[in-house]
Amino acid sequence: MNKKNDIAGCITHALDRYFADLDGEKPANLYEMVMRQAERPLLESIMKRVSNNQTQAAEMLGITRNTLRRKLTDHGLL
Repeated sequence: MNKKNDIAGCITHALDRYFADLDGEKPANLYEMVMRQAERPLLESIMKRVSNNQTQAAEMLGITRNTLRRKLTDHGLL
């Protein structure tokens, strides 16, 4: 299994557990919740790998430095 599939598998497993824990309750704002939960550790990991160099992080993520700064601020990482 390649790394891309590992991440997808982890997400699938986490969602399966999440739905099981809901015990029949309907989820709300699921997309926002998943994206927010995935984005923070992604940002933390990338920033650590590039020693907090925002230019390098933005390049690795394929986003602009301004977008990266906004996301870091939104997650309280700046």
